[in-house]
Amino acid sequence: MKFTIRWKLMGSYLLLLLLVGGTLSVYLNHTLENYLVAGIRGNLLNEAGLASLMTKEIREPHRDAPAVAAAIGQKISARITIVTSTGEVVGDSEVAPAALGGLENHLQRPEVQEALKTGNGSAIRYSATLHTDMLYVAVPFRSTPEVHGILRLALPLTAVSRTTGSLHAILGVALAVAALFSLVLSYILSNVTSRTLRTMTVNALRIGRGDFSRRLPVTSRDELGDLGRVMNEMTGRIEGQMERLAAEKSRLDAILRGMGEGVMVTDTAGVVTLVNPAFRALFALQEEVEGRPLIEITRHPSLHEAYRKVVETKGERLGELTLPLAGETTALTHWVPLLDQGRLQGVVAVFHDITDLKRLETVRRDFVANVSHELRTPVTVIKGYAETLLAGTLAKDPARAAAFLEKIHRHADRLTALVGDLLVLSELESGAVPLHPAPLAIDGPVRHACVLLEEKARARGIAIDRTGIDAVPWVLGDRGRLEQVLVNLLDNAIKYTPEGGRVTIAAREEGAMVQVAVTDTGVGIPPKDLPRIFERFYRVDAARSREQCGTGLGLAIVKHIVQLHGGTVAVESTPEKGSTFSFTLRKA
Repeated sequence: MKFTIRWKLMGSYLLLLLLVGGTLSVYLNHTLENYLVAGIRGNLLNEAGLASLMTKEIREPHRDAPAVAAAIGQKISARITIVTSTGEVVGDSEVAPAALGGLENHLQRPEVQEALKTGNGSAIRYSATLHTDMLYVAVPFRSTPEVHGILRLALPLTAVSRTTGSLHAILGVALAVAALFSLVLSYILSNVTSRTLRTMTVNALRIGRGDFSRRLPVTSRDELGDLGRVMNEMTGRIEGQMERLAAEKSRLDAILRGMGEGVMVTDTAGVVTLVNPAFRALFALQEEVEGRPLIEITRHPSLHEAYRKVVETKGERLGELTLPLAGETTALTHWVPLLDQGRLQGVVAVFHDITDLKRLETVRRDFVANVSHELRTPVTVIKGYAETLLAGTLAKDPARAAAFLEKIHRHADRLTALVGDLLVLSELESGAVPLHPAPLAIDGPVRHACVLLEEKARARGIAIDRTGIDAVPWVLGDRGRLEQVLVNLLDNAIKYTPEGGRVTIAAREEGAMVQVAVTDTGVGIPPKDLPRIFERFYRVDAARSREQCGTGLGLAIVKHIVQLHGGTVAVESTPEKGSTFSFTLRKA
């Protein structure tokens, strides 16, 4: 059973009252009894002193003492005993004269001895005859020089017993009434005293549940008031701390959500305690991972080995991690142990997705290699033929020298085209190319591109079909750049379409966009090459492309021009059946 502070206070008040009442009752009982006995003793001594005056009538103790004792006893309503100096009882108001000889010698009685020594004596003892306590007082007397003795008065203490019994009853009733009143009063006082404590308890429970809006009413200047003020100050400080912690947590959550790097926190047992959205996206996680072991989230051996090394060494660790997700994802991992006074509390891992950096590095290396290769070939040819001509071939064999000059000229044109395309691509990627978009009909740029490549197509027996191209809505674009896109796509279609093939230019609406497609009946593109077809210098058939005097930059230029117009490029191809290159433009 739970005893509240109210019941404890009540019990303490009641116990205190009972203790005080009991002590007071015992004290009053003892004091009153002593007081009554002392009063009766004093009265008896006074009466004994008066009665001793009547002992002058005793001339002959055995003859006169019984009558004197009886006369005195009738007057003072007490038992009178007359004892000689030798202790012999010669008179007793309650004993017949004939029976006096059978009484004991009273010389050794305490009151008698005290009277002989001090002039008066008293004693209280139980009377076996009357079955009650008796009070005895004794005084010496002398009736004649020869006759002297002790006059003793005896009075039963039944009156004292009755008085003390009445006192006990009164004290008991008073104690019971006081206990009842104290019970009510202690209940009221305990309620008043414990109300503040109960309020503090309720407030402390609210604080424990995170409610810091209430404050204790402080109305007193005692210890409870001081405690209330301290609790109010503590609540204010805790509320401020919680608000700061909540703000810090919100800021940390916002930072973690906004981070492009994946963050993971584990405890010493390898159980994940925190991850951010970037980590989920990096590892393609859909379900909740907090509270689960790391081994259940991913079974990548390198990751677990790195975690184990950090736990063992308690040191930071850097490394690259290749994740076998959709495509290969490369992450730079930074492992940091969480230490508290040298003890490991957990591990923080930051995953930087460097896939794009790796890809860009690969593209950069390929670009440098491709540019070097593309430049080296014509430069080498030009240099070789020029050296041959300088060696005298120009004068010795004019016909052969003319052929050499033609080849030098052709490779110089190739170099010029390559440098020009590189400059155009660089300008497009840097955004330095100004566009002048305006509403226009797409059949204008298409028709112009067809005119430019008509002779080349006719030479290969390739038909160009642009039927219905003028039926689509006008688009918003830069005419010159769109003609450049169409020329590149048509040129590629004619290059890779066998003689007698067909190239079709079509257009159709797609919501707010217009799609333009160039379809050929050429050799097609293998599926493995489709994802990289718009990269710089990427060729499906490098040897054939060089034979066609291609730079490998045409499709990259097409992609950048279309993207600057807010559109997209796409390719579909079936080997040995042909390809379709398409791009979209906004409606005017």
